[in-house]
Amino acid sequence: MKITRLFDFLTEQLETHPLPDALVTKKNGVWEKTSTAEFQDLANQCSRGLLKMGVKPGDNVALITTMSRTEWNIVDIGLQQIGAVSVPVYPTISINDYEYIFNQAEVKFVFLSDEDLYKKIEAAKSQISSLQGVFTFDEVRGAANWKEVLSMGEDSATQHEVDHLKNLIKEDDLVTIIYTSGTTGKPKGVMLTHKNIVSNVIASRERVPDFGQNARALSFLPICHVFERMLIYLYQYSNVAIYYAESIETIGDNLKEIKPQVMTVVPRLVEKVYSKIYDKGSTAGGVKTKLFMWALKLVEDYEPYENKGFGWRMQYKIASAIVFKKWREGVGGNLVCMVSGSAKLSERLNKMFWAAGIPILEGYGLTETSPVISVNAMGKENMKVGSVGRPLSNVNVRLAEDGEIQVNGPNVFQGYYKQDELTKEVFTEDGWFMTGDIGHMSKGLLFITDRKKQMFKTSGGKYVAPQILENAMKAIPFIEQIMVVGEGEKMPTAIIQPNFAYIREWANRNNVDVGADNAAIAANETVRKEIHKGIADINQQFGNWEQIKRFELTPEEWTIEDGLLTPTLKHKRRNIQSKYKALYNKLYDRSER
Repeated sequence: MKITRLFDFLTEQLETHPLPDALVTKKNGVWEKTSTAEFQDLANQCSRGLLKMGVKPGDNVALITTMSRTEWNIVDIGLQQIGAVSVPVYPTISINDYEYIFNQAEVKFVFLSDEDLYKKIEAAKSQISSLQGVFTFDEVRGAANWKEVLSMGEDSATQHEVDHLKNLIKEDDLVTIIYTSGTTGKPKGVMLTHKNIVSNVIASRERVPDFGQNARALSFLPICHVFERMLIYLYQYSNVAIYYAESIETIGDNLKEIKPQVMTVVPRLVEKVYSKIYDKGSTAGGVKTKLFMWALKLVEDYEPYENKGFGWRMQYKIASAIVFKKWREGVGGNLVCMVSGSAKLSERLNKMFWAAGIPILEGYGLTETSPVISVNAMGKENMKVGSVGRPLSNVNVRLAEDGEIQVNGPNVFQGYYKQDELTKEVFTEDGWFMTGDIGHMSKGLLFITDRKKQMFKTSGGKYVAPQILENAMKAIPFIEQIMVVGEGEKMPTAIIQPNFAYIREWANRNNVDVGADNAAIAANETVRKEIHKGIADINQQFGNWEQIKRFELTPEEWTIEDGLLTPTLKHKRRNIQSKYKALYNKLYDRSER
């Protein structure tokens, strides 16, 4: 069948390759499987129930879940089949943001996961005039449960109404409004059609390897994020069973239980995984530590698909059998690849994981591009560490005079919801979407340099690309987060959140007193000296005008909840600089003003 609407992926799977475990969520310690047939039946039941509630084509309905789960997908398809528009929202945003989004989108109903989220929406409810009902996936006292909607749709006699509406839905119809978390300002509602996302799924499938029979994917990134959501449809299209991780904390255990062939990651997760591996290997002691450090040294310049001499290959076989085998076992032992997006991945870490037999395919895109613009693929001609791969076959990319990446194609969004002027600002006169990212092309592969708006000029007139510096500095194990600043200043400096857990372990091993709490660690002179040594070493990779000359340490962790990180763990630069204004002023020897 020709797939033109998002719900067609489920129909095709049902007709050609029905799975016993199309969707799987762990509840009360047990993995509960939903087959393809059950998925379709429940989606139809949900559609019928929604119609009885009065939901009509074009109505906006919000979806919120703390962790991704099967119910989200059922309601997603249930809405699509009757022409309603889903408004997926992050669970971590403020009550004020919920009020803003729900009012702007005129949300009629909300489906959410748990009691904590229910309380947040209840607190905002009185300020949202369009809201008619809230349904929870968990059993929550005093709350309507989503099963009530399913119950309203139990009678299949009205299925002909659902089928009629499905037949009316066209590929250019709006299917979802995704509010970008953003690093500054109010959220923007990105309008995406069936065609936008379907075209992206089909073109992206050309880049993923064959995962084999009975393949499984582990999903843990927020499903409200377009990156993970598109991949959920891609897994359906590729007949890959989707297993939802219990939490970020249980990913290690879930990997060993599920033994997936594929999973998606963000760079911060890769950094955390490597940090644990490094800490364990470097402290094992004796021969084990020597072998571990030897293996890392051997592959520090590893390039996928590069032919090396016989001597190196023999050493690599030993390293793979003794050291890297344990890395592969730690991620379940069956990973064909991981797919990384959302932010720039460290080249050093990428090489390490490729060398370990855990390929990471780094891609690039935005919510406004549904999201994939380009992505690496297996094979020497389609893969280069440091690049984000070739543009998809149906996506056109060009570079402006200043290096900004501009895009057109069927994946480009329809505009920002109810914000026509803002929409006009991000398109060129001839209709190309301006990404705001700076990059260059080499041998058909795209390389990202920095965000156009994040690049800054020092008082000496030199341009600095902060993300490049930040990615390099994250190799220092004492650093958990780092934000390079210095626009209009005489030199770049950095605000750093120490890796408090690592520092405590390091202090214990080395019998160093770093203090009892995070504030004491941030003020500890020994810790500062270790970070200074690491920065001084990495500074040598950069020009004198780019080098970080000074830094200050924050006494708190940066979190999503306190508004310093986005849900995909990127910096909210304006918020961080505002919160640590006193540290910023200290960096430049002036009193707070």
